[in-house]
Amino acid sequence: MNNNSTVPDLIVIRSFRPVDREDLRRISCQTAFLGLPLALFINDETIVADALTRYYTDFEPGSCFVATVNHKVVGYIIGSTNIKIASRIFTQKIVSPILWRAFTKGIFLQKNTLKFLFSVLMSVLKGEFRDPSFLCDYPATLHINIDKSFHRLHIGSQLIAEYMAYLEKNDIPGVHFGTISPGAKEFFTRSGFTLLHQGRRSYLRYVTNETANYYIFGKKLT
Repeated sequence: MNNNSTVPDLIVIRSFRPVDREDLRRISCQTAFLGLPLALFINDETIVADALTRYYTDFEPGSCFVATVNHKVVGYIIGSTNIKIASRIFTQKIVSPILWRAFTKGIFLQKNTLKFLFSVLMSVLKGEFRDPSFLCDYPATLHINIDKSFHRLHIGSQLIAEYMAYLEKNDIPGVHFGTISPGAKEFFTRSGFTLLHQGRRSYLRYVTNETANYYIFGKKLT
């Protein structure tokens, strides 16, 4: 299977299963930081995967769905029906193990990580993370990623549809999320989302040589 395929194999969208956990973690590391090599930022896939997926797979697995092609997990959509609760659990249960691993592995002393953290700090000091809150009308969130070898098969649209149906079934009034993906604006607008806010993020500029657009999209469901 590749980007040039004209006839896709059997694509199945289904609920997450514990056996899918490692595939989600693998794809999250592959697609993190706009798909740039992970070694540019940190030399530990476990830390990245924990930060990006552990809350969802371990604490709210019912809000996770995967896409498979010939029984192989090639994409996922993970989220939370209540961002406030998810943030509290993430802080209480996940942050400390991540920091402990980073400390014991000497991650904070590595040049690539120091450069990344410094760039993030500069971005914070510039006020780039001061975004408006949309929790009142859009309490849920989502994250979607697809293995780069399986793009252009409309898998993203199918994952979005499955997740929206799940939120509606559970009477969730709305969902919102942020992204710096260059192709996000067109895809999510086409998928029925509204652009709620647009900002800038410069923390990857030292690698990409450009400041990224940051989009917050939302969709009301009830």
